[in-house]
Formats: sequence, C-alpha cells, structure tokens
Amino acid sequence: MFNTLKIALISTFILTGNLFSAQAAEIDLKDANGLALSANLELADGKTVADGLVLLTHGTLAHNQMEIIVALQTALAERGISSLAPTLSLGVAKRTGMYDCAVPAIHKHSDAMDEIGLWLNWAKDQGATDVVLAGHSRGGNQTAWFASREADPVVSKVVLIAPATWSADKAAKGFEKSHKRPLKGALAEAQGLVDAGKGDTMLKGMGVLYCPGADVTAASFVSYYEPDDRMHTPNLMGLIGKPTLVVAGSEDTVVEGLIEATQPLADAGTVELVVVDGANHFFLDFYAEDAADAIEAFIAP
Repeated sequence: MFNTLKIALISTFILTGNLFSAQAAEIDLKDANGLALSANLELADGKTVADGLVLLTHGTLAHNQMEIIVALQTALAERGISSLAPTLSLGVAKRTGMYDCAVPAIHKHSDAMDEIGLWLNWAKDQGATDVVLAGHSRGGNQTAWFASREADPVVSKVVLIAPATWSADKAAKGFEKSHKRPLKGALAEAQGLVDAGKGDTMLKGMGVLYCPGADVTAASFVSYYEPDDRMHTPNLMGLIGKPTLVVAGSEDTVVEGLIEATQPLADAGTVELVVVDGANHFFLDFYAEDAADAIEAFIAP
C-alpha cells in the first residue's frame, strides 16, 4: 500500500505568475525517510490545484522534463487543464535528467506506485477533489497498477499513454540483447538472494533496464524482471474501476501489441481507445497536440 510513504514536509511551492494566471511551479516534498522529491506543476489560466488536475507519470528511467511530458503539460494548460508531473526519485534525491547508470540501482518498479500515492495526497492536501491519473510507457503501467489497487474517490479517471506491454519471451530477449547474458540465470541468482532475505545484496555489473553493466541490488533486479502478468498493462485495464482512456500511436514499435490487446477491451466498453495515426512511442511534435485533444475530450465534464 502506498501509505508506507507519508508526506513529511512540503519544502517548496514556488510559483511564477500569480494564483489566477497561467503559471508553473516546482513542488518539493520529503518523504518519511527524508528523501527529497520534486514535481512540475502547470496551472491553467485562472485555475488552482483545488480545481483539479492531471497527475502525469513519465516512463522508464526518465524525468519530467523529457519532451513528451513538457509538450503534454503545455498542451493541457492551453486547453484549461492543470497538471502535476513528478520526476520519480528512483532512490535519488531531487533527481533531474535521465537516470545516471553509474549510480547503483536500488529502486524497484513498485516504488513509483508509492510516489504516485504521495503526490496524490499532496494534491488532496491542496484541496483537489478531482484528479485524473495519467502515465506514459512504464509510467502508464505503474499508473494502471496503482489505480487498480487504490480506489481513491478523488481519482475520477485514468489516462494511459502508450502504456507498457510485457511478455516473458520479450523480457528475456530484451535482457539478453542489452546485457549479453541470459535472463534466466541472472534472475535465478537475484531471486535466490531475495528468497534468502538478502535482497539488498549488490550484484556488481549485472545490468538492469537501459543500464548495461550497472550495479543493482537483487531486490531491484527481481522487481523489474520477475514474471508478473501485471506488467502487461492490458491485464490491468479491467481492474481499474474508473473510466479509462488508452492513447496509442499507430507507429509505436516500443509497446508491442498494445493496440491489438486493447481493442477487445474497447469493443466491450471497458476502456476508450484512441489511436493517433502516425505517432510513435513519444508523440513527438504535433502528435502531442493530438494526444492532448484526446485527453481533453475524455476528461471534459
């Protein structure tokens, strides 16, 4: 449950502009362990947090200043929709930019769900009573996972933008291509340590995600590679219990099979599916505007 992370301190709420005009703000929090987290708040013209917002989570090892997140926040603000985009800490205080692979990996896939819960609590503390959870790529999976297990009444809708897909075969092939060793043996080594209560053991040079040769704890490694059907976002869509929009790119080669796996759910009325023709995984250039249009139409009262 995300309540293992509590808001210990709101250390920064610095606005540019005034409370009743379009504005950006860096929001800093410290969790109960003292780790500093940060997010970018974009308030639409004339809006405050209490008027509601989109809580937008980025993808694998990324950050809130990557092009798709900045483009979406800007486009949503232009449409009168405020948004809050955290940078997931991945165990690093006030992390900026892409994750530094030289830093030993202690983070877990599930850490993001805890931090989504923390930022949701922050929004509620500011008076928000209508929050749309949104996420891109792995952040889409983490958003769906969070929404499927936390039935917070403040969450009105969920938006999944090119959310991650998964299969055991794809995971194995991807790991071997990136890290030049079979996943089966690496996972068995890490899982054995976790089962023995030694999840904090550092696996030197094991590699994880987009970081070949990186040092990673056994528990971190297992969290990303242990077979789990919930890593395939379409498996979570029917469990969310809130109106859900899936935005997919027709030319996305990263989240394989997303459209095909989601279409039956859309046909059954479980989710709404919008396919942006010509968009790749990152909805570059004007495709971000198309995604924002779909989000605006979906969350409009």
